[in-house]
Amino acid sequence: MLENIEFSNPKLLWLLALVPLAILWYVLRHKKQEASMQFSDTNGFAQLPKTWKAYLRHLLFALKMAALALLIVALARPQSSSTNSTSNIEGIDIVMAMDVSGSMLARDLKPDRLTAAKNVASDFVKGRPGDRMGLVIFSGETFTQVPLTTDHGVMLNMLAEMKNGLIEDGTAIGDGLATAISRLKDSEAISKVVILLTDGLNNAGSVDPYTAAEIAKLYGIRVYTIGVGSYGTAPYPVQTPFGTQIQQMKVEIDEKLLTQVANSTGGKYFRATSNQKLDEVYQEIDKLERSKIEVTEFRRLHEEFYPLVAWALALLLIEFLLRKTIFRTLTD
Repeated sequence: MLENIEFSNPKLLWLLALVPLAILWYVLRHKKQEASMQFSDTNGFAQLPKTWKAYLRHLLFALKMAALALLIVALARPQSSSTNSTSNIEGIDIVMAMDVSGSMLARDLKPDRLTAAKNVASDFVKGRPGDRMGLVIFSGETFTQVPLTTDHGVMLNMLAEMKNGLIEDGTAIGDGLATAISRLKDSEAISKVVILLTDGLNNAGSVDPYTAAEIAKLYGIRVYTIGVGSYGTAPYPVQTPFGTQIQQMKVEIDEKLLTQVANSTGGKYFRATSNQKLDEVYQEIDKLERSKIEVTEFRRLHEEFYPLVAWALALLLIEFLLRKTIFRTLTD
């Protein structure tokens, strides 16, 4: 309880130092005011019993000091706080749709596009422990590798094992996006996001990417698209009768498509031409999605000094009544 208490005027608590000073003054004053009489022998007084009034003779002063301490604390205005916030109650649900087609083995990113994408995506997952994550992979076909989960260990393991050749080759951007949407459409999260990464043209699948984008918009899903690859040509490993050889192949990314898909859903398109650029892309998405769920936090302060004042007044009243009745003296 006390850990939720703070004081509006904490400096006034220094006045509590008056309490021990008052006690010291009372002790010294009490000694000086004790009456004295001279007797030849005091043995007779030692056997006299002490009355309860003698034991309680300092009670009135104690009541005053307790009341003083309570009033000083009340003047410092103790307050308790309660906070109402809806920030991140349900978190963000994010599905990564990753292209694993053969062109992702191009080596304009190091050691290749697919490995670079896996590494950066893993860092992104590690930086968002409070969100649910999912993973969809696509090339000529699409497959849900990880449904939405808070178990980021599973997510990281699946990212590490992701590779080319798991499914039929090609680039089915529309199917990949549609599968990611199907994993998010029933989510009740504050923010629903698809991060779609590809390095090619939509040349496979049965779902048109623009249609998939309209479905995403209908369900309130933002799509961030990332085009991976340098401009011009890129070194690509090709299997020949003489083994794997590196050939320069033209980089073809449908930036118009990826831009329209992202913009129509409230997302954004990025081009990653290097490992560093890819890392910067994920950092920007990370910042954008954190800002999307910022909400105002309402903090209410409740004054807690009223009971202290009431107790102080009660103690002073008790002290007054005792002084005028039981502990009444001739000077009163």
